[in-house]
Amino acid sequence: MPSDTPAPPLSAQLPVGLRRFNEADPGAAEEALLACCGSRRWALRLAAHRPYPDVASLLAAASEASYDLRPADLAEALADESWTPQPLLGMRAPGSQAARTALRAAHAAYEARFGHVFMVCLEGCPPEEMLDTVLTSLRTRLAGEPEEERLVAADELRRIAIGRLEHLVASHSGAGAPA
Repeated sequence: MPSDTPAPPLSAQLPVGLRRFNEADPGAAEEALLACCGSRRWALRLAAHRPYPDVASLLAAASEASYDLRPADLAEALADESWTPQPLLGMRAPGSQAARTALRAAHAAYEARFGHVFMVCLEGCPPEEMLDTVLTSLRTRLAGEPEEERLVAADELRRIAIGRLEHLVASHSGAGAPA
C-alpha cells in the first residue's frame, strides 16, 4: 500500500556536510575547497559544478580536476602547502632524535632540489610507522628526476586533497563545512 507521505527531497537525504557544501555561497565553497587544495583553478572548477548528488561524485570530480592541474596550478597548490606545519618534524611519536634530525635534513634537501614542499599522503599509515615511511619516501624520491617527481608530488597532493575533502563533507553536524 503506497504511503501518502511524500519522500523527503533528495538534498535532505545527503550527508549534512555535503548538503551544506552544495548549498554554500560560491565564495564560501571556494574557500573551503582551497583549504583542501591550494589551486584556485581546482577550487573554482569544483565549486562551479555543484550540487553534487553524492560524496562519491564529488570525490570523482575532485580527482579528475587534480589530474587536470597545469604546472602553474600545481606550483600554486604546492606553494600553499608550504605554510602548513610539518607535523612529523615535531611529532612525539616513536623515533629517535637522530631520525627527526634526518627528517629535517631530508626535507631541506628535497625543497632545495625540487623547489617545493615535500608531499606524502599518510592515509592509513600507523602512527608508529609514519616517521620511517616519510624518511624512506623522501630518500627514494630525492633520487628521482624533477619531471618524475612533479608527477609523484601531484598524485600525493591529489590523495591528500581527496582526504581533506572527504573530511569536509563527512556526515557530521558540519564542523569544518562551509556555512
